Amino acid sequence: MAHVVVLGAGLGGVIMAYEMKEKLGPDDRLSVVNLGETYSFVPSNPWVAVGWRDRDEISVDLKSAFSRHGIGFHPEGAAKLDPENNRIELNGGETLDYDYLIISTGPALAFDEIEGLGPKHFTQSICQIDHAEAAKSAFDKLVANPGPIVVGAVQGASCFGPAYEFAFILDTALRQAKIRDQVPITFVTPEPYIGHLGLDGVGDTKGLMEGAMRDRHIKWITNAKVTSVEEHTMHVEEVDEKGEVKQGYALDFNYAMMLPAFRGIDAVQGLEGLVNPRGFVVIDDYQRNPKYQNVFGIGVCVAIPPVGKTPLPVGVPKTGFMIESMVTATAENISALLKGGKPEAVATWNAVCLADFGDEGVAFVAQPQIPPRNVNWAKRGKWVHFAKVGFEKYFLHKVRSGQPDTFYENLALHLLGVKKLKEIEIRPAD
Repeated sequence: MAHVVVLGAGLGGVIMAYEMKEKLGPDDRLSVVNLGETYSFVPSNPWVAVGWRDRDEISVDLKSAFSRHGIGFHPEGAAKLDPENNRIELNGGETLDYDYLIISTGPALAFDEIEGLGPKHFTQSICQIDHAEAAKSAFDKLVANPGPIVVGAVQGASCFGPAYEFAFILDTALRQAKIRDQVPITFVTPEPYIGHLGLDGVGDTKGLMEGAMRDRHIKWITNAKVTSVEEHTMHVEEVDEKGEVKQGYALDFNYAMMLPAFRGIDAVQGLEGLVNPRGFVVIDDYQRNPKYQNVFGIGVCVAIPPVGKTPLPVGVPKTGFMIESMVTATAENISALLKGGKPEAVATWNAVCLADFGDEGVAFVAQPQIPPRNVNWAKRGKWVHFAKVGFEKYFLHKVRSGQPDTFYENLALHLLGVKKLKEIEIRPAD
């Protein structure tokens, strides 16, 4: 009898638990460790931050959902991982032993790396539901007292899609409130160009995103390093191709939302051979850690090198499709090991993204996610907004009902008009 533990119950961890449960034998046991009893659908946080959703609409009670499927649940969270002894120390002092561990924690948010950054100081965040609710309160104050907005991501960030989404959603919400003319918006990003996304662009995301920003009168600063934030003022340095300071800015704001850089959670920090210096889990082609071969990693917590050299640190995003493929490969590989075989499944690491603008959006498909690619496709339209709304309802239903599904794969097939995933691999880029 084997005990498999999933550490973390975000987007990747939840579907990992359901897929892994299907692969286990009747005598095997599955447990999930998470900080808190609730799963919240993170892609909806930008909507929460402007009042288009509330917490209850996008949340799932994990304790009851897992219980219905015979999955053990430890909502106290992990204090420290002990991979030498196959053990997790839980918050509160108890321990949990495992035969196989799947780390799917997501990231820790490195607000402390820039003075004045984050919800405890002077900028808002949409990374967590609590942050999004605080951002909504700040948004209400902005509507009552209109003024400049600064939105974007800081150097070292690796998740740029939500920053773009939120800039455009703010524009839509302010137009609906009939005060957009009183609110200048500046987008600040370490990316070398608009639409880079940590992926060196997908299709014509540069042209699509720049065009959308011009249409909506959003100014931007690229190659931007945030040095510090004060109340109502953000200090930014624009660098040149060599990383040398080209121009400095003191950007006044009544409202600011900046995505931080990520790092690994405290429970895994400093474990040599398991994580890199930033605390991200080191994995091989089979999602397995080379040193501790009964430990696997999926999702945002895994280490991926950047796509090419940029003047400022720009990380690679772990998109939903990529995470889905990591989940499936990991479930297959642990199942093979439990049966006495060897791991053979390799994640595809493709990207499918729906970037909502509040009333339209941009969708893109990249196969593989890291260039050069067989598919390099992006389109803009109103249908993207409705697709994102449909995805939210679809995914939350799947989490509540305990039915894992390859949503992103199905979406890719639909967008590209093919019947089988293999057809995508030989389809020329549009």
